[in-house]
Amino acid sequence: MIIALLSDIHGNLEALNACLKDAGECGATRYAFLGDFVGYGADPQKVVDIIARHAAEGAVIVKGNHDEAVEKTPLYMNESVRAVIGWTREILTRDAKAFLASLPVCVRDGEMCFVHASAAAPERWDYIDSPAAAQRSIDAAQAAYTFSGHVHDQELYFQSGRGKTSLFRPARGTPVPVGRHRRWLALVGSVGQPRDNNPAAAYAQFDAEHEKIVFRRVPYDHLAAARKIRDAGLPASIAYRVEKGI
Repeated sequence: MIIALLSDIHGNLEALNACLKDAGECGATRYAFLGDFVGYGADPQKVVDIIARHAAEGAVIVKGNHDEAVEKTPLYMNESVRAVIGWTREILTRDAKAFLASLPVCVRDGEMCFVHASAAAPERWDYIDSPAAAQRSIDAAQAAYTFSGHVHDQELYFQSGRGKTSLFRPARGTPVPVGRHRRWLALVGSVGQPRDNNPAAAYAQFDAEHEKIVFRRVPYDHLAAARKIRDAGLPASIAYRVEKGI
């Protein structure tokens, strides 16, 4: 069973469609969407519609902080992000808002834990930005595999037999063995807004049977996605980030 792990889509329809196509061609039979379906991009309604269809087909779906912000904008968001969230509230249908509001912040399924941020306190939206933060999430998840997004990077943390957590930076497209004798935390990257100077969409595939994970990058028409952001009257800085992958 290959599970496609997609996070931080951020209203980017072009990037989402490219990743879903790639996942299907690679043999994915199950999908997990790890939050932040809206915010930044120009197609929040269409993205939520796709996520909702996958939910109806049995996909794992968890809520992200931008999804929660549709209900109530938090103070920590900057002015441009607040502007997008306000616009998103006007664009989304009542059903789409209800769908986002109904999502759990964490889902455990056997040896797997799915969460947008940290499993240690999912509702606080803490970043996994160090081995210590990863270890707190791994310990709280109590699962062989924890899958997260939120930081927009692709990284892999692992816990040794002595309980120490270390960071491994995977090569894109290269399968990484992730045996169940250790605990792992994978940051799957951002579909809709990568920030490593590469605009290609990012997601991951987990092969549960063979205990391997592959971090994927998928080129897509990022210029079209950026143009739609500008055409919608959203902050130009956000369009620029999509164009440059920053």
